[in-house]
Amino acid sequence: MVLNFSTIPQWMFKSDSVSSVPEDSNQVVWDYEQGTQLVDPSGKQVGEYYGRLVSWYSRGGFKDELGQEHPSGHSYRIPYWEILNEPEFEHGIAAPAYTAIYDAVVRSVREVSPATKFVGASLATPRKSPEFFEFFLNPKNHQKGIPLDYISYHFYAEPRADEGMDVQQHTLFAQADGFLNSVRYIEAIRMRLSPQTKTMINEVGTISAEGANQGTTDRPGEPIPQSYWNLSGALYAYLFGELSGMGIDVVGESQLVGYPGQFPSVTMLDWNTGEPNARYWALKVLLNNFHPGDRIVSSKSDSPFVYAFAVITAAGRRRCLLINKRSREMEVSLAGLRGGSEESIDLDRGNQPPVLQTLDSDKIRLGGFSVAVITLP
Repeated sequence: MVLNFSTIPQWMFKSDSVSSVPEDSNQVVWDYEQGTQLVDPSGKQVGEYYGRLVSWYSRGGFKDELGQEHPSGHSYRIPYWEILNEPEFEHGIAAPAYTAIYDAVVRSVREVSPATKFVGASLATPRKSPEFFEFFLNPKNHQKGIPLDYISYHFYAEPRADEGMDVQQHTLFAQADGFLNSVRYIEAIRMRLSPQTKTMINEVGTISAEGANQGTTDRPGEPIPQSYWNLSGALYAYLFGELSGMGIDVVGESQLVGYPGQFPSVTMLDWNTGEPNARYWALKVLLNNFHPGDRIVSSKSDSPFVYAFAVITAAGRRRCLLINKRSREMEVSLAGLRGGSEESIDLDRGNQPPVLQTLDSDKIRLGGFSVAVITLP
């Protein structure tokens, strides 16, 4: 579990404009973050604020700047704390300023929660910011004793406004391959500067062309087609396999709940009913079948449209993830499939839960945008 209270209070920034918080806590606010310079550029004021916040949840309350006690009664264990979110978007915070904030927050939080580990960077556009990783991952730029437990960053594939689903399936997988090249580059920086630091790619998803207008329009746009959810689920499963093979420690699917005005095309649940969609079920298929201790083995697909990722489980079972990157049906042949099992979702099943079936042939049909896990007998 990683906690992140990402938004620094507005009053800690220098700004000529003041954004008010609406009375209705359900109202979406997009203009709260004003200013780019901290009132206290050392980051100490920000660090102390987060120390009080963590104390509220982990030590039964906190004492404010004037010495007044505020009891909460909470005593939660906080294993991981991520510091800020997408700082290049929130206040335009560059690497040196972010690093100062990170160090100040770590020092303050460790005083009240010594066992907590920390996640830093949290970039929205990592491929545009190699200098951020060069600076932040260099221990020389941090105060003595500050740990670099994890770095984090995000990826969302996004089609263009005039692309239909027949084109989107090409665009999104091409963007995913471009992102994987960025990951390789960032990993080279990490291994050179701070090899003990681990990596969380903790927001992975897709955003529709209409979804990119958050903050500028309240219109939900056209209804999101069913095929979009299946394509998005297949894309996440593909990235799970590729990033696992690269040794990435955490690949988080984003996000649990979106709704009109708050990135509806990123959701895993229907915002009206709470029912899971295909993105949710794709994640469930992966969680059902792949676990720590599984050994990744070499795999190859003869088709550029079918992706294969294979493991031998800790119990010695042979298991293979197959992903159909296209909306049309594909047939896969693999010796030894007969008598095995398949757990899968695809375009035909839409938002229905995965189906588990026994295989009676060495050939299987992969429906459009199928996410299928084959367990050999």
